[in-house]
Amino acid sequence: MEDYLQGCRAALQESRPLHVVLGNEACDLDSMVSALALAFYLAKTTETEEVFVPVLNIKRSELPLRGDNVFFLQKIHIPESLLIFRDEIDLHALHQAGQLTLILVDHHVLPKSDSALEETVAEVLDHRPIEQRHCPPCHISVELVGSCATLVTERILQGAPEILDRQTAALLHGTIILDCVNMDLKVGKATPKDSTYVEKLEALFPDLPKRNDIFDSLQKAKFDVSGLTTEQMLRKDQKTICRQGIKVAISAIYMDLEAFLQRSGLIADLHAFCQAHNCDVLVAMTIFFNTHNEPVRQLAIFCPHAALRMMICGVLECSHSPSLKLTPAPSTHPNLQAYLQGNTQVSRKKLLPLLQEALSAYSDSVKIPSGQPETEGVCREQADKDLDRAGSSLVPGLSQDEEEPPLPPTPMNSLVDECPLDQGLPKLSAEAIFEKCSQISLSQSTAASLSQK
Repeated sequence: MEDYLQGCRAALQESRPLHVVLGNEACDLDSMVSALALAFYLAKTTETEEVFVPVLNIKRSELPLRGDNVFFLQKIHIPESLLIFRDEIDLHALHQAGQLTLILVDHHVLPKSDSALEETVAEVLDHRPIEQRHCPPCHISVELVGSCATLVTERILQGAPEILDRQTAALLHGTIILDCVNMDLKVGKATPKDSTYVEKLEALFPDLPKRNDIFDSLQKAKFDVSGLTTEQMLRKDQKTICRQGIKVAISAIYMDLEAFLQRSGLIADLHAFCQAHNCDVLVAMTIFFNTHNEPVRQLAIFCPHAALRMMICGVLECSHSPSLKLTPAPSTHPNLQAYLQGNTQVSRKKLLPLLQEALSAYSDSVKIPSGQPETEGVCREQADKDLDRAGSSLVPGLSQDEEEPPLPPTPMNSLVDECPLDQGLPKLSAEAIFEKCSQISLSQSTAASLSQK
């Protein structure tokens, strides 16, 4: 793998067509490793002189926010200097020159800023339900497993097992274990295929780290926020949704909510974050582990606009499908409502449709006069730009699926985003696209479980 990556950097200096394997804008561990391993496989198995290059879909400066990525690269002895980041290659210029072919891995929806690149997409390999309205017209391989790295492992072992070296195997092995929460059946994220390919990798390379050891070390690195500012913590794992010009950032925070709320200058930092990124609402979903190593979830909704905040809180408190089992938590901060979340099975991905419903309800109940700000801290010009995104699914969000630092349309992060095979998906809004996605997810889940019987 290391020799291959050195060759990729050299290829960038040449003026020649490139096949770019592009991960999602979150660049979580699954996305990064899947892009590296799939590009490696394609480069080793092509019979032509085509060049396959993995690109991490973030700026190089964003990598330190992904502690598990940094830790794993160091552990596997892959220098960060060999990696190619989005700000180091001009995909649009390559496209204009007719020298770009894209292969999307761990996502299948390009952000609006990259919509011109859609015609260059030749293949998609993903592990989430397809958004039919946005999927590129190309060969698509989608299977609802716990980790996209599982699908890459399957491709390698079925297509050319002889190319798999220990370094690449270790990357895939650790990533699947982290994404599938150490293959814990009680968590329910690992599918039989995930388990099968972890076992196959262990059989081929018996000296791979023990599952508990690699999971514990990666999880510790992933949840380590020591030394990060509040702004960095919010950007570390964020998604963004938009409805009728109202923009909501949802950030996963890897610490106890009480400790987060006690950070010095917190409210000023939250205001500054919303203003800098044109957000009307900021939802912080805190995640940490108690003394029994069980996940604990909490919520904080920050919004200077009282009516909008009350609408969102009301929808979340009254939801029965799913029920979050929210208990109000003490908070002395203005414009912020905090909760303990009793139902730890409701991950961020399950929360997103509820937030979409709340925004739709608010838009229907309050008609804001043209030219008036919708809430404090939001730039009206930016809100107008976001109007055409209303009704779409996820918009790329900052630091994980937006545009600055770019982060993704739904990365499947352990504990942050749930297993696609979870039963009891929340009832989605009346939007046709969400209903369609729900139907696809449930039908494929049912088919998968029946076939396993």
